[in-house]
Amino acid sequence: MRAYRFDAFGLEHLRLVDARPQTPAPGEIALDVQAFSLNYRDLLVIKGLYNPKLKLPATPVSDGAGVVSAVGEGVTRVRVGDRVMSHFVAGWIDGPFRQQYTATTLGTPGVGLAAQQVILPAEAVVPIPAGYDFAQAATLPIAALTAWSALVTVGDVRPEQTVLTLGTGGVSIFALQLARALGARVIITSSSDDKLARTRQLGAYGTINYRSRPDWEQAVLELTGGDGVDLTVETVGPGTLDQSLKATRAGGTVALLGALTGRQGTVTTGLILMKRLRIVGIMVDSRAAFEALCRFLVEHRIQPAIDQQFRFEQLPEAFRCMEAGHHFGKIVVTA
Repeated sequence: MRAYRFDAFGLEHLRLVDARPQTPAPGEIALDVQAFSLNYRDLLVIKGLYNPKLKLPATPVSDGAGVVSAVGEGVTRVRVGDRVMSHFVAGWIDGPFRQQYTATTLGTPGVGLAAQQVILPAEAVVPIPAGYDFAQAATLPIAALTAWSALVTVGDVRPEQTVLTLGTGGVSIFALQLARALGARVIITSSSDDKLARTRQLGAYGTINYRSRPDWEQAVLELTGGDGVDLTVETVGPGTLDQSLKATRAGGTVALLGALTGRQGTVTTGLILMKRLRIVGIMVDSRAAFEALCRFLVEHRIQPAIDQQFRFEQLPEAFRCMEAGHHFGKIVVTA
């Protein structure tokens, strides 16, 4: 059995190694991984920017899909042969988020999915939606569920409302697809006119190239008659937060989930106060929300946007592709 490990921070230290298959303990399952997808978090983990105190060596990657090949004693919710995908916040089954759930996230501190076989808690998997292959299913655990959390759990988006999402990565494209299925209008930004053209094919209402319109928040106001959007899916972080606040209508919501511009920064609190804005941090969502998302995806026949697929041996190359930022939607690696 092969797995990826890094014993020092940096992509140059990511290595493919031979690992001994393990037997699931009570309450655990063995998952034969067929595909996994990359999230920006995974890149931060490998670079040491997510948790500089991470115990090494470690196996990266949070999202995967595969077949259950063995179950431990007491496991009844899944069986050998089931097609399942991982649930990122493994300990969060339902109800409100609790701080202790952060210790159960996959891809550190929990098990990493960049391996041909992994041992997971039986509670940490969800059945693959009907009609989805392994590559499609592997895109859902973080990107799709984060978008769902922003739009539904937090945003309560309704038909005819307007949603803004930044960039054309995995979360933003899922936000576009899900918001359209919910009946909302979507405004999306990118530095690429070609990518913006692709978002219009997916139903984007308004598109803004932030290179040619660095004051993109003003462009959002122009598209909304000066009011601003009902919900902003803030995927970038502190570097764009003030602009997102300006682009959101009075009384609206900013779902804050991105860290592309770092994890610390300044914010103009007067914008929040004078516009009575609500800023909500998104830590993906519960397994119950994931199951609700899967039902919605099947009902609305939503297909994930997979930009590129790499072979298992090409994981470092896949990460370099993500680092370059040229992808549209998701990057998937098949095991």
